[in-house]
Amino acid sequence: MKDPDQCANIHEVREEIDIIDREVIDALSKRFQYVIAAARFKTSEASVRAPDRFQAMLQQRREWALESGLNPDVVEKLYRDLVNHFIEEELKRYKSE
Repeated sequence: MKDPDQCANIHEVREEIDIIDREVIDALSKRFQYVIAAARFKTSEASVRAPDRFQAMLQQRREWALESGLNPDVVEKLYRDLVNHFIEEELKRYKSE
């Protein structure tokens, strides 16, 4: 991968962004696999939802966002939406087992 300042034109910038986006999507897929694996260890719907863990996770992601120079509100919204979706998927699997 090139550093952003090494890109000679917009095409190269977009190629690098595409590479990163693919890596992000692959990482999200792997994260989802762990969410599904976690369902095996849950004992109730409340343990799937785990609101205290959810809030602690969001706070940690906010801190990581700040450390990385990102807007913590945006990162929180991304994770809130993503994890709420994953929780619903985990609940489907939990209820079917």
